[in-house]
Amino acid sequence: MTSNNITNIKYFVITGFPGLQPQYYGPVSVLLLLVFLAIMIGNGLTLATITFVQTLHKPTYLIFCNLAMTDLAFGTVTLPRVIARYWWNDVISSYIACFTQMYFVHALGAIHSLILLMMALDRFVAVWFPFQYLVLFTNKSVSISCALCWILTLIRMAGIVFNASTLPYCDVNVIMQCYCNHISITRLACGNRLAFINEVAIANAMVTLMFPLSFIIFSYFSIFIAVLRISQVERRHKVLSTCAPQLFITGLYYVPRSFVYIANNVGFHFSILARVVITMMYSLIPAAVNPLIYCFKTADIKQALIQRVKNAKIDINYLLTFISN
Repeated sequence: MTSNNITNIKYFVITGFPGLQPQYYGPVSVLLLLVFLAIMIGNGLTLATITFVQTLHKPTYLIFCNLAMTDLAFGTVTLPRVIARYWWNDVISSYIACFTQMYFVHALGAIHSLILLMMALDRFVAVWFPFQYLVLFTNKSVSISCALCWILTLIRMAGIVFNASTLPYCDVNVIMQCYCNHISITRLACGNRLAFINEVAIANAMVTLMFPLSFIIFSYFSIFIAVLRISQVERRHKVLSTCAPQLFITGLYYVPRSFVYIANNVGFHFSILARVVITMMYSLIPAAVNPLIYCFKTADIKQALIQRVKNAKIDINYLLTFISN
């Protein structure tokens, strides 16, 4: 802990879940490890299935691939650090490591938001402009769009994090969060530039969240209107079964995240523990749930997985027969 009015902080202390008693450290670290494994295995399976099954090389599934990559990366950036905090009581994060983590946390969150926007746009065009869909949404156009989402966001977030890193930090270096993010770090800062940097960061967050969310709400509202106009029950059910999982994913991502940002800016206060728990929920639950939605709610991916399992059984039976002979 530092004591000078203006300090040159070398490290930060990660609190984790405030008030958690030591006897619960083991169960919490095991739970977080299970969540980490679910994110890694589930999203890894999604990526592998779409990559190696030729019939899934379509624009919609390329978007799913990018969503799975953001979930994999986010889980890798955040969870090992939290698990180490409770497994080995490793509470120290160096200055550079903390700002590096903050960079990837916010960059991956912004990329995830843009990928969800692309997913909504994909469904919107498919429902309202089906004849133009094959022209507008090709593997090439989707790949380029997703690449731009990654590249431009990584560049944009570099400025936000650099500005935060240039602030002087005062008196304390304890982060009331499970990982380093902009709000928890800049609360420890001081100086005349603090208000301006926070305003820029909030404006950036609102653009990152609210612009995609506004279009997503509009697109799905338009899709539901289009569905009501479809006379064929089977086709109507197909459209709803495709859009409903994606809408569920979007809700999991945006609702708690928007609540935290809005509450923080309108002066609504709730306990630090509640803030940490809500942050962990909107950060990790979508990443763990997404593969279940892709694999069990998307007919093409589910069929591909079933076929792979059947082929594996055939190969095993053939091998056993060969060995027995």
